[in-house]
Parts: sequence; C-alpha cells; structure tokens
Amino acid sequence: MRIAVVNNFFPPRAGGSSHLSESLARGYAAAGHEVLVLTAAYQDAPAVEERDGLRIVRLPAFMLPQTRLAVSFDISFTTRPSVLRRVRRLLDDFRPDVIHQHGQFFDLTWVTSLYARKRGVPVLLSVHTRLENPAARYAKVFRGLDATMVKPFMWRSRPRVVVMDVLMQEYIESRYRGAYAGLAPIPVGVDPDWVLGGNGQRVRDRHDLGASPVILSVGHVIPLRDRVALVEALPEVLAAVPDAKLLICGQVYYDVFAQRARALGVEHAVIAAGKVAKSEIPDYLAAATVESHEQGIGLGTATLEAMAAGVPVVAPARPDNFPGVELVDGENVLLCPPGDGHGLAARLVRALTDPALAKQVGVNGQALIRAHFSLERVLQRHLAVLTEMAAARVR
Repeated sequence: MRIAVVNNFFPPRAGGSSHLSESLARGYAAAGHEVLVLTAAYQDAPAVEERDGLRIVRLPAFMLPQTRLAVSFDISFTTRPSVLRRVRRLLDDFRPDVIHQHGQFFDLTWVTSLYARKRGVPVLLSVHTRLENPAARYAKVFRGLDATMVKPFMWRSRPRVVVMDVLMQEYIESRYRGAYAGLAPIPVGVDPDWVLGGNGQRVRDRHDLGASPVILSVGHVIPLRDRVALVEALPEVLAAVPDAKLLICGQVYYDVFAQRARALGVEHAVIAAGKVAKSEIPDYLAAATVESHEQGIGLGTATLEAMAAGVPVVAPARPDNFPGVELVDGENVLLCPPGDGHGLAARLVRALTDPALAKQVGVNGQALIRAHFSLERVLQRHLAVLTEMAAARVR
C-alpha cells in the first residue's frame, strides 16, 4: 500500500500524537508499505527528510498564539494560498491508496479531506484530543468550532474514525454524528521496552530530590491536564508523607497549578521540570515512586508508558476507560472517581506508604500494557483496517 500519514504534530515536536504517528509511520514502512508524511514545519527540522523508510515533507507554517482559547498550546498551522496546490501536487505524485490523518482540528487534516473527497481516497482519522476546555465560555466556542469547522470537513471525506477509549467514543458520537463512515476501536499503542532501564539517580540529583518519595506527573500542562487536582491533594498527602515531592515533567502552558500551590502553602513540594527530551523520560520514570496526572477525564499515552515502566499509576478515571480491557483499582492501577480530591489523595498515600502494594500494582500494570497496548499489536490493528479500506476502494 501507499499510505499518506498526515499530522501537524510530528517529531522533533514532542507530544503523544506526534510520537504515535511517527511510530505507526515507521511501522508501516517496516512492514513493506510506501509512506509519505505531511506535517507542519517546526523549528529547524528539514523541509524534506528521508529516514526510516519515510519521506517526510514539512510545509511552511506559522505558530498560533498561545492563548487559553488555543488550549495554551503551541499549534502550528500551514494555512496559506499555496497549501492546497502544494498538498495536491505532493499527493498526486505519491498516489496514496489510503490517508491516515491524525488530529481532527488541524488545517492539514482539512486540506487532505478535500483532496480525499475529490480523488476518492479512503481516510482513517485518529482523534487524539477532545476539543474541550474546562472554562464554560471557551467550551461553547469549541462546540461551535466542532460544528462549523471540524464536522463539515469530516463530512466531505467521511473518514473511518479510530476510537482510542470509551470517552473518546462518546465525544465522537456526540460531536460528529453523521460525518464519519464508521468507528475502529484501537487503543493508544506504546513501546513497552523503550521506557525501561532509566537512571533515576540522575533525575534525583538534577532536582535535589534525595531519597524523597516522588509523585511524577508526565505530560504538557494545559487546561485539560492542569495538575490542579494533584496540587489540591498535596496537603493530605504531605500530612501522611511530609517529604513527598510532586515532580511535573512537561512544558508548562498553563500555570494555575503553581498559583494554587502558593495559596495552599505547598509550593515547596512542587517541582516543575519543564520540557524534557523524550530520551530522558525513562530516567524520570525510574526516579518515580508513583505517577499521576489529569488527562481531562481518561488515560493517555503518558499513563500507559508509566505503566509499561512498572511504575504504579494513580488515575482519576473510569474502570471501563478502554473497551475490552479491565482496569481494577488496587490490582493493575489505583483508580479514583474523576473530581474526587480526597480519593486522589488517599490513593497517592497508599502508593507512597505501602511498597508491597505499589510494587504489585506496578507489575500487574506492566503486564496489562504488554498484553493489550504494545505498539506491535496496535500497529497490526491499524494495518488491518487500512488494508480493508484500500481493498474496498479497489472494489
């Protein structure tokens, strides 16, 4: 097959969808398929790059200003008069059998949707982020954008949509009903091996942690993952474990958690490491006693990678977060209801004060990832769907 992979986010830009789209693209190429990646320019990355069996074309882009409406995120857009012609020319030369889009609200997704409609190319769309914001006024704006911008382009290409968890399925069915051709339940995939073997002492020395128990929180800090609940749980945690530290590993785009920490008098226990290179994540996981972060509601790549490293995870999430995969509180994860601050604090304390329980939860979580979320398993499920779509086009 000739597979065009489309994502405004692609390495060297960090992020869950960026790394997943690269891993899948490399997997497609390793399986013998031709792969063209279309993405947005980012920093000093080359405009055209060929590596790992991929041809990567980075289109000129501008950075959307970081505002709360933009989820305080550095989003690159390629919109300019020439982009339609450039993308059409690139895809016509490549002649894709199928297009795999990542992210429903990017302009490259919209442009390739128009192309797919005109050329009759089937589209698989992975929705990585719910277009939501906890502030009511922004939530209304996002609903409007979903209805007036995202859904009309989806209606044109009628993609099959990858469903990564039950909350994403509910979101897709609510916001985009009638604009897609079907759902493909495939969870996020992670490499269970790359997170192993980190040097935790390196991180403890860097942040002067000593022997303190560490609550690691991995991922960019944005309104949907603002870390406020973790900070609000800290007074109860510190009452039981006075030397505990909350180590936030990720770019801070939204600093309300820091303001809340100062108001609660727990800022001494909060360390923001800032943006961390992917190669250093195993070191941070090796230094962690427990990992926890808000994923809005639900679990994402960072949680799965922490579990793959054998780190016990405390998660405000539903037990049925992944269809067909059983999350059991106290067995393979420590779960609390979303919004339950006392429950979050209680489970953090359990993980910090009961080493035997923490170790067993870590071991069981690691086994769960290898059984259901390994990148190889997820890659094969994507390829099965793409092959079916390409074959249907030929018929």
